[in-house]
Amino acid sequence: MKQVLIFLLISFCSKAVAQTDSGQTKNNNPIFKGWYADPEGIIFDKTFWVYPTFSAPYEKQVFLDAFSSKDLTHWTKHERILDTSAIKWAKKAIWAPSIIKNKNKYFLFFGANDIQSDNELGGIGVAVASKPEGPYKDHLGKPLVDKFYNGAQPIDQFVFKDKDGQHYLIYGGWRHCNIAKLKPDFKGFIPFEDKTVFKEITPENYVEGPFMFIKNNKYYFMWSEGGWTGPDYCVAYAIADSPMGPFKRIGKILEQDHKIANGAGHHSVIKMPDSDTYFIVYHRRPLSETDGNSRETCIEEMHFDENGFIKPVVITKEGVKSHLIK
Repeated sequence: MKQVLIFLLISFCSKAVAQTDSGQTKNNNPIFKGWYADPEGIIFDKTFWVYPTFSAPYEKQVFLDAFSSKDLTHWTKHERILDTSAIKWAKKAIWAPSIIKNKNKYFLFFGANDIQSDNELGGIGVAVASKPEGPYKDHLGKPLVDKFYNGAQPIDQFVFKDKDGQHYLIYGGWRHCNIAKLKPDFKGFIPFEDKTVFKEITPENYVEGPFMFIKNNKYYFMWSEGGWTGPDYCVAYAIADSPMGPFKRIGKILEQDHKIANGAGHHSVIKMPDSDTYFIVYHRRPLSETDGNSRETCIEEMHFDENGFIKPVVITKEGVKSHLIK
């Protein structure tokens, strides 16, 4: 009888721990179902948001979904916050959304049409809405950037707000990255003092997917390297004293783990507003998948050493624990 009671007690405790773990850290990656890539994570009004690319053949990439969460572990899907019915000039390949709140409006920057030359219609567009979940409408009625400046394909846009309130557009594929000063209404650009509009800030090994944030008055510039369908896809970074750089590559901090998943890259970073806790949101390809478009969105905690350098990120199936914004 005593042995039976001990067995029942152990079983009960094991189940209780399993239930607790499943609500906190067990198998939280990917963070939501479906094939999604190039995620941008951000916080609006004590809510976590992720805006990804719908990962499919280019001709089927004609809309964007968004996802929201109060705790980083339970996510709500907001379908078709933007699609080609609102952006008349966009026909396919709607990629890598970047969003920012400005004067009580939400501005969603995106790439469309995967243009290969200056003679094609497409590039980087801007949409606007009164709520994070949209619906979004075309802000310009045409692309904001529709040409190849400094060799940069107009894709993979990121909107960065500096300490002085100035907004910058940082973007570029084809191994070139540009930065430009946005006008306050996001309808054009302010030339730099030398009258140029697009300045190249490409670091060593840059391919695509730029992201920037400030920590301790230093500018952390991050990007993706390698091929997005290959095993060499990864994230690297640099640190500078200005958003203009110069950015000297420090090294890789996110890459695939052949025991977990392939092709980890094209990321964004979320900082908790009430602590020095950082998260990296990224996409990767499950080991069972060979289709390049089979990408899923995941999240891990990102740490720094005593000198401010980013520690290599360990990719996991567990993801992160529940976090609430106070």
